[in-house]
Amino acid sequence: MKKICTLITISFFMISFTFSQSKDKKYHIRTIAFYNLENLFDTINDTSINDEASPMMELKSNRSKVYWDKIDKLSSTIAQIGLEKANTSPAIIGVSEVENLSVLEDLVKSKHLVKKGYGIIHYDSPDKRGIDVALLYQKRYFKPVHHEVFNPNIYRDNFKVYTRDQLLVSGYLDDELIHIIVNHWPSRSGGEAKSRPLREKAAYQNTKIFAQIREQDPKAKIITMGDFNDDPINSSFKKVLKTKAIKKKVGELDIYNPYEDLHKRGFNTLAYRDNLNLFDMILISSPLLDKGKKDFSTYKMYKAMIFNKRFLTDKKGQYKGYPFRSFSNGGYTGGYSDHFPVYMYLIKEKK
Repeated sequence: MKKICTLITISFFMISFTFSQSKDKKYHIRTIAFYNLENLFDTINDTSINDEASPMMELKSNRSKVYWDKIDKLSSTIAQIGLEKANTSPAIIGVSEVENLSVLEDLVKSKHLVKKGYGIIHYDSPDKRGIDVALLYQKRYFKPVHHEVFNPNIYRDNFKVYTRDQLLVSGYLDDELIHIIVNHWPSRSGGEAKSRPLREKAAYQNTKIFAQIREQDPKAKIITMGDFNDDPINSSFKKVLKTKAIKKKVGELDIYNPYEDLHKRGFNTLAYRDNLNLFDMILISSPLLDKGKKDFSTYKMYKAMIFNKRFLTDKKGQYKGYPFRSFSNGGYTGGYSDHFPVYMYLIKEKK
C-alpha cells in the first residue's frame, strides 16, 4: 500500500536570510490559508437540506460531545497555521464543507481563536447536502469592501448539478486591495473521467470572475483557493485556467500555481483508496508573484506549503499516514479532517 507523505520538511533558511539581511529592514508577514473542514455539521436536523446524510447526523449517540470535540480540534489546528513565522494564525483562511453560519460562529468563538477577532463571510449555497464555502479573516489585518457569490450553473444530462458557489471577497490586506475566491469544485463521484467536465465548467467560472475583477483593475492581486477535487496537472487547471508552474513563464494575465511543483515532488493533501491527491491549493495572479527581483515593497508570495503536522495524520491501521479524518465507517474517529490545510506567506517590507 502506498503511504502518504506525512511531513514536508521545509527549510526556512532563505526566508530567515531575507528578513535579516538588513538590520534596517522589517517585514509584515501575513498567512493566507485554506482548510476543508470535513463535514462540519451541527447536531440539528435541517429539513431544508439533506443533512441527514451527514456523518454527524448518522451518529446514534453523543452528537453534542462529538461536535464540540471537532470544533476544538479544527480551531486548534487553524490557530497553528503559519504561527511559526507570522506569530499568529492566518490573516485570511478560506474553508469548505461547513453546514451554516452557526458552525462558523462556534468555530471562531472557540478558546483557540476567540482572541483573534475573526470575521466571517458566508452564503448558503445550493449544494444538496447543504455544505458551503466561507471566508474567515482577522479584522485587524483585513477589511472587506465587497463580497458576492457565483454559481457555475453546471448541467449534466440536461439536469442541473447543485454544486457549491464560488465566493468572491475583495478587501484591504493592511493597505493593499486583494481579491480572494473560495472554491469547492464538484466531486469525482462516478469517476474522474465522467466528472471531469463538471470541474472544467467550475474552472471556467473562475476565469469569468478573474475577467470581471480585471475589468476594473488589470493589475489586480487575485488569490483563488479551495478544494478543487482535481490535481494541479488536470485539464481544469492546465487547459481552462492555463495555470503556470514556472515563475519565469508567468505572464501579466497568467495564474501561478505553486502546488504543481509540490505535486510533481510527490506531496499531497488527501488520500482515498490508496490514491494520493493534491486537491487543496492556493493560486495567485501575477502581481502577487516575486520573479526573483526580491522586491517586497508591496505584498508578494514568499512560499506556499502544506500544513501536514504529525498530529494531523493517522498513526495506525489501514489508513496509517493518511490525514486523520473525523468520521469513518459510520463513527467518529477523534480525528481532524480528511484533508490537510494549505497555506502561503505574503510578505511586505515595513516602511
